[in-house]
Amino acid sequence: MSATNTARLRALLKADQMVIAPGAYDAITARTIAQAGFPAVYMTGAGTAASLGYPDFGLVTMTEMVANAARIVRAVDVPVVADADTGYGNELNVVRTVQEHERAGTAGIHIEDQVSPKKCGHLDDKEIVPREDFAAKIRAAVAARRDPDFLVIARTDSRALAGFDEAVARGNLALEAGADMVFLEAPQTMEEIAAVPRLVRGPCLLNVVRGGKTPEINLLDAQSMGYRLAIVPGLLMKAVLGACDAMLAELKRTHVHPVPASDMTVRQVFNRFGAEEWDTYRTRFRDAGVAKAAE
Repeated sequence: MSATNTARLRALLKADQMVIAPGAYDAITARTIAQAGFPAVYMTGAGTAASLGYPDFGLVTMTEMVANAARIVRAVDVPVVADADTGYGNELNVVRTVQEHERAGTAGIHIEDQVSPKKCGHLDDKEIVPREDFAAKIRAAVAARRDPDFLVIARTDSRALAGFDEAVARGNLALEAGADMVFLEAPQTMEEIAAVPRLVRGPCLLNVVRGGKTPEINLLDAQSMGYRLAIVPGLLMKAVLGACDAMLAELKRTHVHPVPASDMTVRQVFNRFGAEEWDTYRTRFRDAGVAKAAE
């Protein structure tokens, strides 16, 4: 458990600027986010599922999700917020989910009110649990955390099924249950986006999904509306898919290694992932052995 990162995330959320956390699905994408200067990383559930070869249909287990979160946490020195889906069952499962994420060093998670197995929030034909079941999960998550700075975010997918007013009501119910922040998934108009921070009686998260149900918005406008955290889950996954398709098509067409957008040497690539630091260990311990042998 990284108390430092949980406290850092809390401090970021109290600052004037909204926190922008692009989505990572592995250590490579997490490193690129941190190296680009973003203050936090979001572990995308959809991206994690895709990295294992599955759609975002609730097919990935808690153990697999936490293991990926742990890899991402180890790869960066900024706080990581993770998708914890439905908590993988009832309140008991939520307790273990929180415990495992704290052990992994995650700074916070969001838990939603979909029925398991869930679906991506921007797909149709979802189902949600009753209000009280949702509140019970949030109470369990809050009670389970050992670090009081560990962030518990309540996500409601009820907008698509029961309307905007119900989604706001569930968000406020979750805050009463102890949630630190509300994630109202997939508001469908600019008016709804703007209304969420006004009507929800606590900090709000905005999920920025290109091609989904929510209109595109400038994140500076979202900050002005009052959002404290914006996640951009699919940005890098879609970029990687597009780059892979383009490079593979070019290789197939020309039979020559294409020039990638990031045309780095082998050494430059490895340096992005700590090669220089690891080289110091190699030199330090090898040189120490040589010096001792020469005595």
